[in-house]
Amino acid sequence: MSTVHEILGKLSLEGDHSLPPSAYATVKAYANFDADRDAAAIETAIKTKGVDELTIINILTNRSNEQRQDIAFAYQRRTKKELPAALKAALSGHLEAVILGLLKTPAQYDASELKAAMKGLGTDEDTLIEIICSRTNQELCEINKVYREMYKTELEKDIVSDTSGDFRKLMVSLAKGKRSEDTSVIDYELIDIDARDLYDAGVKRKGTDVPKWINIMTERSIPHLQKVFERYKSYSPYDMLESIKKEVKGDLEVAFINLVQCIQNKQLYFADRLYDSMKVRWTKEGLVS
Repeated sequence: MSTVHEILGKLSLEGDHSLPPSAYATVKAYANFDADRDAAAIETAIKTKGVDELTIINILTNRSNEQRQDIAFAYQRRTKKELPAALKAALSGHLEAVILGLLKTPAQYDASELKAAMKGLGTDEDTLIEIICSRTNQELCEINKVYREMYKTELEKDIVSDTSGDFRKLMVSLAKGKRSEDTSVIDYELIDIDARDLYDAGVKRKGTDVPKWINIMTERSIPHLQKVFERYKSYSPYDMLESIKKEVKGDLEVAFINLVQCIQNKQLYFADRLYDSMKVRWTKEGLVS
């Protein structure tokens, strides 16, 4: 358990999301990087009696995702073996899961986590929500591509088969990665219209026009929505997060809250997720973001 916490302590909140799925979790590129030297050191660590786990941790947690891919390639060239397979045989438990996660590209990690979340009976909604709600258009496009390559099926198809109702509609809309990215012009009129529409569709009326919320929150650009949520407070006695808690429940409530938090401040969202995950016992590796 302590080695897993040591790994997390070495990872800074700042770039891509190689472990675990997070748009901001990675380490900076190592300045004196030598893939062959690192591959040789990892090979020696694996062969050491009892396995030299600290060497493996120190190398992989201090390299960027791209550098870790280079190490894996150098290891395969050096030993004629795949590095993930070698580490899987040498390690176990949470440490194995974390280290193997580090060796995946961000899209591979996200795709595998999404598949696991929808595999078998029941659905791990927390993982589904965290990944789908927090990724950019470009990241979602790559996730869809990798998911298709890895599992020979469409991500959207699996989401549809494993979810239902308005929660399904929200997840599918986000997974398409079609959010507007035009930030060249601030449309104050549309900001006001969207803010009023969010209020009219929720707090102002009896019941909630969820499709209206979904359309606005999945189609508008992030900078636009940040301004919409500020403008929203001039119409509603509650802010957007408070309104969500009053209007919807269950997985849909959790999804909307995660989405709004990501829109407002994605760095803070992941920092909070990491902090919360460190306060609980490790019951599943995929919870940390």
